[in-house]
Amino acid sequence: MKISQNKYVVLAYDLNVGDDDEKELMEQATIEQPMEFIFGTNSMLDAFEKQLEGKEEGSEFNFHLTPDDAYGEYDEAQILELPKNIFEIEGKIDSNVLFEGNVVPMMDSSGSRLMGSVVSIGEDFVTMDFNHPLAGENMYFSGKVLEVRESTAEEIAALFSGGGCGCGSGGCGSGGCGSNEGGCSCGNENGGGCGSGGCNC
Repeated sequence: MKISQNKYVVLAYDLNVGDDDEKELMEQATIEQPMEFIFGTNSMLDAFEKQLEGKEEGSEFNFHLTPDDAYGEYDEAQILELPKNIFEIEGKIDSNVLFEGNVVPMMDSSGSRLMGSVVSIGEDFVTMDFNHPLAGENMYFSGKVLEVRESTAEEIAALFSGGGCGCGSGGCGSGGCGSNEGGCSCGNENGGGCGSGGCNC
């Protein structure tokens, strides 16, 4: 069976980022803990899926995604200072959520969800970086297709109801599977997939 629309796909792979002479292993999906997703459901990067489309169980792959293929170039304009009080929950700052390096789910003025990394915390303001963690990076994938099968109705329903964990936007980079949100659109997010990806966050 070949990888195509709505097929359930299981992969093992290494993701290295950087330039040819200075690559760094960013993520590894193993046979014991593989990447699993439903193909063609906007849970993965389009360019990532295009490289896998038509491959069969047992096929090996090796490909490169540029920043233009993936998350774009790093944009300094995506670094913002926000009032510290918007992170308060019932009048208090949760130190389990607001600490340097943490990735926090937030909402913009139009209600769209986005992920921001805490760069620094001042007395009155918090500096946030809303670039994707892999913005500006060349991404090198090498791995093997472990399984291709038909998705069940339950798996597809779970994905579209938000219950599926097929790493998103991601898998190949952007959020995490499993979040605990609270107060003012702030929360705590764990997990990842395909470069800090997960659940189409």
